[in-house]
Amino acid sequence: MSFLEKILYQASQRQKTIVLAEGSDKRVLEAAKILTDKRIARIIVLGETDQVYRDLKALGAKTDEIRVIDPKTSEHRQRYAQCLYEIRKSKGLTLEDAERLVEDNIYFGTLMVKNGDADGLVGGAIHASADMIRPALQIIRPAEGFKTISSVFFMCRGEEIYLFADCGLVEYPTTAQLSDIAVSTAITAMQFGIEPKIAMLSYSTKGSAKSEGAMKVAMAAERTREKVGHLFGYGGKVVVDGELQFDAAFVPEVAALKCPDSPLKGRANVFIFPNLEAGNICYKAVQRLGNFEAYGPILQGLARPVNDLSRGCVPEDIVGTAAITALQAQ
Repeated sequence: MSFLEKILYQASQRQKTIVLAEGSDKRVLEAAKILTDKRIARIIVLGETDQVYRDLKALGAKTDEIRVIDPKTSEHRQRYAQCLYEIRKSKGLTLEDAERLVEDNIYFGTLMVKNGDADGLVGGAIHASADMIRPALQIIRPAEGFKTISSVFFMCRGEEIYLFADCGLVEYPTTAQLSDIAVSTAITAMQFGIEPKIAMLSYSTKGSAKSEGAMKVAMAAERTREKVGHLFGYGGKVVVDGELQFDAAFVPEVAALKCPDSPLKGRANVFIFPNLEAGNICYKAVQRLGNFEAYGPILQGLARPVNDLSRGCVPEDIVGTAAITALQAQ
C-alpha cells in the first residue's frame, strides 16, 4: 500500500473524532463525506447548521453520521468561554473577549480538542496558518517536555518515505529548538511505524567547517542523542547523527568516505534542516524534481493534535490530513 493508503486504513481502525473547522467550504464538506463514507474517522463540521446540512445533503453525504455544530449557538459556548478565560486571563483576556472568541470556528474547534470533546482539529482551507496556529499555541500548548512547536512533511514516492523538518514554522531555530524539532520528528516517525534514523543537516560534515551555524547543528545533534533514549514511553531504536551534509546522510558510498564512523551509514530517513529557509526550499525541490508526494505541514510538539491545511488544498488533501491527525491522537 502507498503511504496514504496505509494511514487511511490505520485511521479507520481507530475511529477518532476529528473536527473540520470550515463548514462553509465545499472542499471541506466533500472531505467530510469521504471520511464518513470510508469510515476513516467520526466527523464534526463547524458552521451554520442548516446551511451545512443542506450542502452536505446536496453532496449525497450521510448527514445522520456527521455532526454539525454552530459555535454561535452551541450549548457548550459558555463552558468553552470560561475555559478560554481561565487559560488567558493572566495575559489580559476578559470573559467578554473570551465569549466573543469562542464564536470563531478555529477557537471553538481548538477548545473542543482541549476539553476532550474531539480528538483532533483540521483547518486552514480558508484561514491563514497564523490563524490556525495561534489558538493552538494559546490553548493546547506544547506537550510535556517540549517548548517548541514545529512542523514536518512526509515525503513519499512509492515505498520510499522520508520526514523533513522544520519546513513550515520555526524560522531560525536555536540549538535547543533544533533538538526539540528532532525529538518531535522522531516521535512522529514512530507514531507512523517508521524507525527514525535522524540526520541533523548542515553544509558541513563532522567539523569540515568551523562556522557558528555548523557548530550549532553539531551541538543540537549531541543534545538530541541524550534525549532520544527517553522518548516518553515510545519503543524502538532511534539513531541520530550530525552535523552532516545531505549526501553524507543519504548516500552510503559518500558516508563511507566523509564520515565512516557515522551510525547512520548514509541511510537517514529523517532530515532536520538548520533553518526554515533551507527546509522549505528543499522539500519543494524534492517534491517537484523528484516526483515525491508531500504530506504536510503536520504540526508536532503539541499536547493534542491540530493541523493546518494549504489554502490551495483539494478534498483528498483534507482527507489525508484528517487521517494523519487521527493517528497523532493515539
